[in-house]
Amino acid sequence: MNAATDPTPDMAPSMAPDMDMVLITGMSGSGKSIALHALEDAGYYCVDNLPPELLLPFVALEKQHGASKVAIAMDVRSATSLPLVPLQLAQMREEGVAVQSVFLDASTDTLVRRFSETRRMHPLSRRDDLDQQRALVDAIGEERELLGELREHAHVIDTSMIRPSQLQGYVKALISSPATQLTLVFESFAFKRGVPVDADYVFDVRMLPNPHYEPELRRLTGKDEAVVSYLQGYPEVADMFRHIEQFIGHWLQALARDHRSYVTVAIGCTGGQHRSVYLVEQLAQAFGPHWVTLKRHRELDAAP
Repeated sequence: MNAATDPTPDMAPSMAPDMDMVLITGMSGSGKSIALHALEDAGYYCVDNLPPELLLPFVALEKQHGASKVAIAMDVRSATSLPLVPLQLAQMREEGVAVQSVFLDASTDTLVRRFSETRRMHPLSRRDDLDQQRALVDAIGEERELLGELREHAHVIDTSMIRPSQLQGYVKALISSPATQLTLVFESFAFKRGVPVDADYVFDVRMLPNPHYEPELRRLTGKDEAVVSYLQGYPEVADMFRHIEQFIGHWLQALARDHRSYVTVAIGCTGGQHRSVYLVEQLAQAFGPHWVTLKRHRELDAAP
């Protein structure tokens, strides 16, 4: 049975949560302030750099005040107490809080460039280090280790190649999905610009026929009917779609039982414009009736 004919996922019914809480964590320079602004625009009461020791008391206080939507950002400045957070999130879920945890990440090269452009000090850097570039790279590596467990329990968004408006859109789309159900994210990308670091599964479709070499299709995308018709004319494209659909469909129930909140499936081609976009659109259409499904097109979304 494939995903298109699977019954609705066997998710246990739950009562409406007392509060929606979004936790934003991630690498310094990855865009946490931008994400918080998006949540503030969406009606969340936002707090930046809350120490983990205050997380439970703060949420309890806001519940007493009748708050329904709260967003909290934490970063490596609270490194010594960050190990408390996973257990705190589990406790809040047991107490009726719908928790969504989002981790913002970016490549080391991107983070180095951002810190260099803004001339900001990394929280773990030392001012007395003579080689500031080396010190910055070392600080970023140390930060990745310190935040590793939080990343493991969160939905990861790679901000390396997306604009602030894209990040805001991604965050708003995430909070619109139920926190109590697994959310399936399909993302197209271009291999020539790197594999998304937020991907749980990556499928390479560069071996499929490429509309780029058809002059009348070159400027179009995998959303356009002419490109859709072109790709649907090749049996190997249908085979690729079926194989990805069957693989993801086979494992989704197990992922849901493992209490996974998000699964990101990245589909890559050379330019991220035709083949990967087409397959993301088709997969989102197939899984959408039965699972909470989002779609992203990294290269198309970044176009001005």
